[in-house]
Parts: sequence; C-alpha cells; structure tokens
Amino acid sequence: MENNKSDLGKRAEELGSSEAAHTEDFAKMLEEHENQRRESRIIEGTIVEIQDGERVLIDVGEKQEGILPIREIQDKDGNLIYNVGDKLKVMVSGFRNERPIISHKKAIAKEKNREFIQKYKDSFEDLVVEGVIVGKNKGGYIVENDEGVQFFLPNSQTFFKTKPELGRKVTAKVIKLNEDNDSIVISRKKYIQERAQKRREFIEELLNEDKIVEGTVKKITNYGMFVEVAPGVEGLVHYNEISYKGPVNPAKYFEEGDKVNVKAINYDKEKNRLSLSIKATQPDPWKEIEGELEPGDIIKVVISNIEPYGAFVDLGNDIEGLLHVSEMSWDKKAKHPKEYVQIGDQLDVEVIEIDTQNRKLRVSLKNLLPKPFEEFMKNYKEGDVVEGEITSLTDFGAFVKIGEVEGLLHNQDIGWEKGQKAKDIFKVGDKVEVRIAKIDKEKERISLERKSLQESPIEKYAKEHKLHEVVKGKVRDIKDFGVFISLADNVDALIRNDQLFPLKKDDLKVGDEIEGVISHIDPKKNKIRVSVRQLQKMKEREALKKINTDETTTLGEIIKDQLKK
Repeated sequence: MENNKSDLGKRAEELGSSEAAHTEDFAKMLEEHENQRRESRIIEGTIVEIQDGERVLIDVGEKQEGILPIREIQDKDGNLIYNVGDKLKVMVSGFRNERPIISHKKAIAKEKNREFIQKYKDSFEDLVVEGVIVGKNKGGYIVENDEGVQFFLPNSQTFFKTKPELGRKVTAKVIKLNEDNDSIVISRKKYIQERAQKRREFIEELLNEDKIVEGTVKKITNYGMFVEVAPGVEGLVHYNEISYKGPVNPAKYFEEGDKVNVKAINYDKEKNRLSLSIKATQPDPWKEIEGELEPGDIIKVVISNIEPYGAFVDLGNDIEGLLHVSEMSWDKKAKHPKEYVQIGDQLDVEVIEIDTQNRKLRVSLKNLLPKPFEEFMKNYKEGDVVEGEITSLTDFGAFVKIGEVEGLLHNQDIGWEKGQKAKDIFKVGDKVEVRIAKIDKEKERISLERKSLQESPIEKYAKEHKLHEVVKGKVRDIKDFGVFISLADNVDALIRNDQLFPLKKDDLKVGDEIEGVISHIDPKKNKIRVSVRQLQKMKEREALKKINTDETTTLGEIIKDQLKK
C-alpha cells in the first residue's frame, strides 16, 4: 500500500501541487483507490441518530458513522421500521472522506442473493426469472424480483430496442452464479432467442404431426381470437376457422380464458404468424351429408341468424343454409325477414340447392306453403265482382290485391271517361270494387276492369235516344274505314264509309257537323253507328209522300225542296 500511495503522490506532483484543484484530485484518487482495495462486507450496525427525518447515522465500528437515507428504514407507507438504538444489518462498500459508505437494502439484497445462489447453484441452466429494473451502472442494469433478489443484466444481454426506464418488467434467463461476490448474471437476449427457437420447434411439430392441442383463449377480436397453445406461443383462429357454418362472431361463443381444442393449419415464417383452426379438429359435416340430401328434400331447421336479405338456418350439425327473403313467402313485395321468422323458430323447409363442394345450401319455406294463385283459382272465376286493395300505382294502371294475389286494373278499364289514369283518382290502400275480366293460368296473371260496374255514357244516351232517330254530331276523327262523330260527352258514333253518301269523305275535316240517323245502338258493347245514307233515303220517302198530297208541285221540285232542308 505504501508503494501505491507513493506512485499516486508522484503523479499528483507532476500535475502541479500549487493548484488547490489538483490537490483535491489527488485526495479523491487516493480515496477511490482505498475504496477499491477494501472488500465490501455485511456487518451489524447500531442506529445512533435520526436527523431531520431525512437521514440516519449508523455506528459500524469506524471512525465516523455511516449515513443511510431514511427511506431505507421505512415501510411503503412511510412508517419507521427501526428506531434509535436498534441494530440492523448494513453493507459497507467503501469509504468517502473516511466515512463508511453503507446500505441496509444492499445488505438485505446480498443475503437474498446468497440464499438464491445456494438454492440454484447446481440447477440454474434452465432457470428463468422475472423482475423490474431498479438501477443502472456502466455495465448494465440491476433487476430485482418480488423477493428482493437482485440480478445483473449486462448491456450485451439486454436485447432492448430502446433504452428502458426504471420500473420496466424484465423476463430473462440466469446464465451465471458467482458465489465469490454474490452476483447473479442474467440474459434477456438468451431467453428471447431460446424461446423463439422453442416456439419454432413447437410449431413445426404441430404442423408436421397434425396434432390437436388444447389452448387458452387470450384475446377476442371482431375478426377472430388469439389462442395460447404453449407458453409464449399464440396463434390466430380466424372467424372462418371457428365453425363449418362459415364466418361467426367469436364473442357469441367464447370468453377469454376458455379452453379450446385447435389444430395448426399454417405458419408464416416471414411474419412469424401462426394460424389455428377449431373446425379442423372436428369431422367435416358437409362430407357427412354428401349424397344424403338432394333438392326437394324436406328438412327440419332452426333459425340461427337474421339479416336484411334473409335468414340462416341451422341443420343441427354445424351446417347452415340460407333462407332468402324471397323464399319466405309468395308475397311478391317481400318484407323484412323478421316479419316472417324469428331467431329460434323451428320449421320445415325444402332444399332447393345443395353444393357440398362449395359448402352452399339454399332452402325454401314458401314451397311448402299453399300457392296463392292456386288458392285464388279455387275461390274465383272470370266475371266475379270482388273488392280489392290498391297496392301500387303506375303510369299504365293500378295493382289490386285480392286475397293473396294481385291483378292489374289498366287505365283504360278504370271507367268510361277518356284519358283517366289510376294514379290521378286512387291512392295506395284504397278499397275498390272490380270485376275479374280475365285469368291467364299459364302466366298466372289476372286482368281486372271497373267499367262494367258503372253506367256507360252510351247506356245513358240510349235511354234518351232511339233507333232511326235523326241526330247531329261533329267530326272527331277520320279513319280509313269511316268517320267518328261526337254526339255528346264521351259518346262517339261511327259512320262507315258506305254510309256517308251523299257526303264525300275527302271533303270532310275534323269539326264539321254531320247529320244522320242512328242505325245501330248496343249499350252493352258501348257502340253506336250513324248513317247519312239512311237519312237521305228517309228524306226521299217523305218527298214521295208529299207528291201524293200536293199535285200542283212537280216531283222534281218536291225532291229538290226536301234536299235543301
């Protein structure tokens, strides 16, 4: 030691003894050297004074007392564990200005470390420990577990991506026990690398041996759930891999902590992702029913889920089929599926399509219900007068519901008034009396009319006018086969070409007034015909009668006079 002091003194003199700062450096270097020389040791000290509630003076048998921060003798609530006069163990790790550097907590930790080393010195090769970072030095980090044992984590063994903060949890593997200085060295790097290797080996075994293993549901998401199949080995069970029914919401069937049987179905080495399946652990029900079900078969099912477009039906063996809303009722204007079925309903349905290869099954409920058109045919015939309800209005007419079917009431069959449109005189929900005009069995179409239930303009006209009566009307339309004239509101009459004489068709135009006699009137068929020719003959006959009563007038004058009238 004398030689060491001499060497340090020579070095200090070389720096210049005239400067106080250099003298202080020399003293400091000498003290540090002494501290390094003295071995850290655990001794029993006595509390001699507690100063200002901040520090504690401990007599350890040296020239000066050691100083402890008061927190080292307080519990978590700040209460003192020791008082003046009490003895306690402390670690003396060196000196500063002749005052011993002490720590009660380090003494406790050193004892804990000794106990740990004695317990595991012959079996620490596979030992994994957990703790939190409580300190740092130039070489690495101090990690302490719940029992107060302190481990040293060298910088080279951290495997941290970013600098950790105090309090961070650490899991690492014990790589060295040193009984000489009671130190325990751990490696987070080795723990992570070995765990990754074991994970890869375990996954390869699962895939190669097609094993079924029990796992624990750790987390549930909207796209599936994560299942732990071994410590540190988790895989995703996608919602498509839960059931042969198809995509299902895992939250409806599982909770975190549940035990489930799974199989490994894929491993993405690049992304380090393991894919698991629950349904792969069970027999494929689609193969079981292959060849057993055919279109037309009647099966009993339970409504398992309802969507706006239809309902899913459960066959009871993890197979679901679709009951589309269009297959729930014969109603052409389908309502929401909830208007027809509810979840949990048991019902018979007919298989209308089955594709076991693509796992598709479609069923029908309406095929087992009475067909509305057939029921209509049993209860109604052409000519029947019925009351119906307007269900919809279009530019060409109205659809009227009669029982469970609909018939078309065309605009031209609404009434006798020309240009009438259903949408101008009706609204949806109106009740209307109609006559069944025609039933088309092949196309399952029903034509309705309303005219025949009303008095036609011609019927009314026929009550006031008789056959062979002389009438006048204005030309409304000129056709190839004759001329239509208007006799009254909504009352038209036809003058055929051969009944126009002595008028010439080419000389006529719309709006001209024509006089003739009613030659035909049929209220049921709503037809009237007028003849100018017959009116001419009538006038000729009257002229002949005039000859017989007035001899002084020549025949030519009489006829000429009659024609002028």
